[in-house]
Parts: sequence; structure tokens; C-alpha cells
Amino acid sequence: MLGDLVTANAVTVGMTTASVAPTERGTGVHVAGLVFRNPVVLAAGTAGFGQEVDDVLDLSALGGIATKAVSVAPRHGAPPLRVSEFAGGMINAIGLANPGLEAVRADCLPWLHRTHPGTRVIVNVVGNTVEEFERVVGGLNGLPGIDAFELNVSCPNVKAGGMEFGADPVALAALVGASRAVTTRPIFVKLSPTLGAGVVDAARVSVEHGATGLTLINTMPGLVIDATRRKPKIGFGSGGVSGPALLPLGLLATWRVSRALPGVPIIGLGGISTGVDAAQYLLAGASLVGVGTAALRDPRAPERIARELAAWAVREGVRDLTTVIGTLEWPA
Repeated sequence: MLGDLVTANAVTVGMTTASVAPTERGTGVHVAGLVFRNPVVLAAGTAGFGQEVDDVLDLSALGGIATKAVSVAPRHGAPPLRVSEFAGGMINAIGLANPGLEAVRADCLPWLHRTHPGTRVIVNVVGNTVEEFERVVGGLNGLPGIDAFELNVSCPNVKAGGMEFGADPVALAALVGASRAVTTRPIFVKLSPTLGAGVVDAARVSVEHGATGLTLINTMPGLVIDATRRKPKIGFGSGGVSGPALLPLGLLATWRVSRALPGVPIIGLGGISTGVDAAQYLLAGASLVGVGTAALRDPRAPERIARELAAWAVREGVRDLTTVIGTLEWPA
């Protein structure tokens, strides 16, 4: 596994110390004060809270899992059809369906902690107001087994005419600051590709107001049409585009942010379907890599990607994966 490829003194990301505690599979990557078995994590929404894929996926082979979104109240989500594939990947409008804060706190997260205690758990948080984000983070903060929070700031701010939190520096600062006030755990802020070059500014605002790291990138808004029915392929109409088509967008966002904010942990996400894709994110500056659409197509894909990343490291003579983070050589 990947943990066996890194040395006993692996470089840490987002920490002041360079020592890394050993895990059951050797030495893992140390990110934001947490030891991960390897850099591969499941992206939010692709594996629920772990239970949904427990019979087909070995979570102990991965570094961690970002859970399904958690909101204050239960959400039933968007109407069917919620997911549709196309040549470049997948489009979805799940509508952030989830059982709500109380059920997640009472059942979903305790199960994950009991059955997979060595797997890092990053709780994805959504809301329509700053106060809702604060309530979810504060409501889960004392629960055992939660290692970090991930704030989905692509949500619309109902108090600002529906503008995404991530597109409004003032609202973004308030959201991250309010969440930081109720937890000392690491906070990752998940940013949208629609920000373009402005993703650097949003990342900087997030870090300045308490974020530990960033998740780059979320899905891209899009539309796929059923030409026979002359209607959108999915029930909501438009949706979030994910899959291979997002790889160049995610890599560019990761590169831009890693150059502007050196040392800030990044979970690189978007279009990863092979170990070489994952390696590209590390070269661009990511500390961890998230697998999403590939896992929806094949629940065993994350394990395969982890193995392929290990094989890439062997081929390239890389003994310590942390030594390649951010080493992309830009053309002169």
C-alpha cells in the first residue's frame, strides 16, 4: 500500500513538526495534524456514510472518507432522475439529500467510528445560512471519530439572494469564522470551479478566517439533454458535472492555490480515475486526492487507484510520495 512507500520521516503538510506516527500499514501521510494511511480519500456524496458501500469497498485500504453532506434538517433531495452519464463523465442533481443532523449524530457517524476506527472521517457540511453551518459543526464537534469538517460553500446563501457563499468574500469569511468558533478540528473549505482564477482569492479568505485547508474542486454546473424527449436528462434540469472532463480544471485550481498559499493542505478532487491522475494532483500541490465519480461507476475504483498510485511511485523511483507534492515544473 501507499503507506509503505513513504519514509519514517515523511514531510508533513500544514504542521510544524516533521515526524509522522506509524500506522498499521507503515507510515502514512501526515496532513493537518492527521495521519492518513495513504493519500486517497472518498469524495463527499460518493459513499454515503460508509455503510452503503461496506460490502463492496474496503475502507481500510484507503486514507479516509468525506461523508455525504449533513444539514440541520433532513433533505429529501432532487426529483429523479438524479444521475446521468455522458461521454465526458457524469451529471448529477442529488439535491444534497441526507437524514439531517440528529440522525447523523445518533446513527451514521457512530457506525462509521465503530466499524472503521482507523479510517479518517471528514464530515461534509451544507447549509443555507451561516447559522446552519455553525449548528451542524457545533452539533457534531464533540462526537468521537470525527477527524475534520469540509464546508461546501457552493451552497446558495438565502440571506444574500441565493449567491453562493464561496463567491461572496464577506459571506465566506463569516461562514468559515463561525464554523471555526465552534470547533478546533481541521476545517477544509470546498470551492467551486466557477470561481476561475478567483479561486485563489476565495482560498485566501478561507484560510485567513480559520480554514485549515481547501478541497479543490466541486462539480461544475452543466446541462445534458435527451434529444429524443427534448428534455434535460436529469429531473432537476441542470446539475453538477463531474468525471474525467473535470481533471484539467481541478489540476489548474490546485496548482494556482498551492502556489499562492504554500504549505496549506489541499484535497485535490475532480476527474481522478487512475493512479496517474492522482499523481498529477500531487505534482500540482495536493496533499490528498479525492475519488468521486470513478467510485460511483465502480465502488472498487478507489482501491485500484491507490494501488496504481503506488505502482507509479515505484516506476518513477519515488520512495516518499510527499517529496513530489507541488513539484510540477512550469514552462519557462
